[in-house]
Amino acid sequence: MQHTPAKLVLENGSVYNGTAFGRVGQASGEVVFNTSHTGYQEILTDPSYTGQMVVMTYPLIGNYGINSEDNESSKIWVSAFIVSELSNIYSNYEAKGSLDALLKESGVMGLQGIDTRKLVREIRQQGAMRGILSVDGESDEELRSKVLGIAEMTGRDLVKTVTTPKNYSLDKAGARFHVAALDYGIKTNILRLLQNAGCRVTVLKADTTAEEIIALNPDGVFLSNGPGDPAAVGYAIDTIRKLAEYNRTTRPLPIFGICLGHQLLSLAFGAETFKLKFGHHGGNHPVKNLESGRIEITSQNHGFAVKIDSIPPHIEMTHLNLYDNTVEGIRHRELPCFSVQYHPEAAPGPHDSHYLFDRFTAFMEEAKN
Repeated sequence: MQHTPAKLVLENGSVYNGTAFGRVGQASGEVVFNTSHTGYQEILTDPSYTGQMVVMTYPLIGNYGINSEDNESSKIWVSAFIVSELSNIYSNYEAKGSLDALLKESGVMGLQGIDTRKLVREIRQQGAMRGILSVDGESDEELRSKVLGIAEMTGRDLVKTVTTPKNYSLDKAGARFHVAALDYGIKTNILRLLQNAGCRVTVLKADTTAEEIIALNPDGVFLSNGPGDPAAVGYAIDTIRKLAEYNRTTRPLPIFGICLGHQLLSLAFGAETFKLKFGHHGGNHPVKNLESGRIEITSQNHGFAVKIDSIPPHIEMTHLNLYDNTVEGIRHRELPCFSVQYHPEAAPGPHDSHYLFDRFTAFMEEAKN
């Protein structure tokens, strides 16, 4: 592998020198860290990372290569990928190629050979920062000037850049339920688990209206994960609010949201959101289920959260993050609507929360009767 010098410059002026892999050039975005030990392929292809450069805290990345099964979407969405050490060899019975080759093919930059522990500590102390990764020979001052011109994540609607360009359907033999899934950046494994739960799924563009959804006569509505600031996605909030009103006045229509879908559902019901200091990204976050008292180890990827003191009386908090006491789940006290901030589909991550898909189908079954 050719070792091309590269450097990462943060908006606060910090500089990290290493070597490039993948595409050689320049990349920019918000720098966040992920604490997962495995699952780099799923992380790279998660649309929720749009506009972000991901730092892996685990020191050796790439050792099991890349396969054809673990993609969470059709492309890589991260702006850049930063690791302490890129493995020069890979070994796995499913592997079809190397991480370096995948990034080259996808036109995505990578950086290795920096002190990722120092970088992560800096992000934890000062918060997620904008950064630029470059091999182009510009000075640190020139690159920092560019960094300060990068759009901040707050106020950005990135959903419109990741949603499907056209609606499509996923059939399921013997399906008992028809789910309308709003694609704000939906992951493949979410669709797989919905199908496994006995659902035929119609995947819809993010700007699909409530009237168009109701015309499909679905048994339930799913609100997907996705990138950016939830408060900026006003059209989605308006659609969800109208679906909730239909739920109240016409017939039960269960709604289940994950991650950004959770935030949008909360906003539609009158709560508020805010930007976390450095976000939650990883496969090892403890969450307390307030209904059962059990602790679930969860997979997470989000930079915004619901303000706990903004939750209105008709909404009940169902899950709590034990790292920082932020909201991890809600449900409506009267309507069959609920959501979680974390990723129960676990790609990558543990399987503690798969029961939520069963809860969704139970709501749809009840609504049928």
